[in-house]
Amino acid sequence: MATLAQASRAIPAARTSRVLVLAAVLVLALGGLMVLGLLLGTPQLAPNDLGVIATGGGERLARIVVTQLRLPRVLLGAGAGMMLALAGALLQGTLRNALGSPELLGVSAGASVVIAAITIFHLELDWPLYPWVALAGGMLAGAVVLLSMRRINDPMRLVLMGVAMNALLYAAIITIITLGQQQDVGLLYLYLLGSLANRTWLQLQVLLPWAAITIPLALLAARPLNLLQLGDEVAEGLGLRVTRMRLLLLLLSAALVAVVVAVAGPIAFVALMAPHMARRALGTPDARLVLPIAALMGAVLLTAADLVAKNLFDPLELPVGVWTTLIGGPLLLLLLRRELGGRQARQ
Repeated sequence: MATLAQASRAIPAARTSRVLVLAAVLVLALGGLMVLGLLLGTPQLAPNDLGVIATGGGERLARIVVTQLRLPRVLLGAGAGMMLALAGALLQGTLRNALGSPELLGVSAGASVVIAAITIFHLELDWPLYPWVALAGGMLAGAVVLLSMRRINDPMRLVLMGVAMNALLYAAIITIITLGQQQDVGLLYLYLLGSLANRTWLQLQVLLPWAAITIPLALLAARPLNLLQLGDEVAEGLGLRVTRMRLLLLLLSAALVAVVVAVAGPIAFVALMAPHMARRALGTPDARLVLPIAALMGAVLLTAADLVAKNLFDPLELPVGVWTTLIGGPLLLLLLRRELGGRQARQ
């Protein structure tokens, strides 16, 4: 709490150095993973091939594979990872709830229902409008979960309400799928697991304008997040309009998630994992430091998971959402166990 109370003060030099070192390590890791994403696969390329392709040379097949398939995929993975991580950090800080994430609030499932309906019923909608309709579905589902809770910072109630909402929404998705044609079902199945396969510049062009607006806004939300973590009464006393700011931050987090769901499906647990990893690595909950580091960690997590998804069982490919769930599921159980242990200790 003392750390948060100093939110308006300068960051100590020692902590700044730690942040810079951690950021540099994450940037190097992300760069290395992205290069591997360009090299590995079928056909597999050598590092010097990238330099040749960058100058306009190389074999035609290799050039097409790198520039039209692999490059937009790794860029999309990095951008989506950043946006999911920032959404999770905003939700956890705004709700003062360690379990806050788009999956548990029903935001991802709500957006998925809308995209599923568009896909199965072949609704005529331009690609740039997909994030907007996904945002509407995600906001509606998230609002229902939040309004049904007596206290928004109650982790157990959040999990219970989130699970109930997700069950309801995925039942709606299954109902929609049963009404579709066989060729649509296979495509939608891959989408609902969360996948970066077969994504091109078209999907990246949809994501980039949203990323250019929402990522800077999320990073600018550090001060209100720090104040909200002090408690509503303290934040109000320091001049923050708590209700209005909380709604704005929840809307921003939903916008970050909606565009990712629209182009890549509901990729689970990156939003939950990255902020926790950032706080543990930094040793502070200060949002000024957590937000940028969480964004980099989200990019590294999703890029690494997609690299495994694409290459581990080559030529078969499991959707990246499967791998993030395999990693994030145990983390959720650990957080729940810690919360239950804390409750028993307080009693």
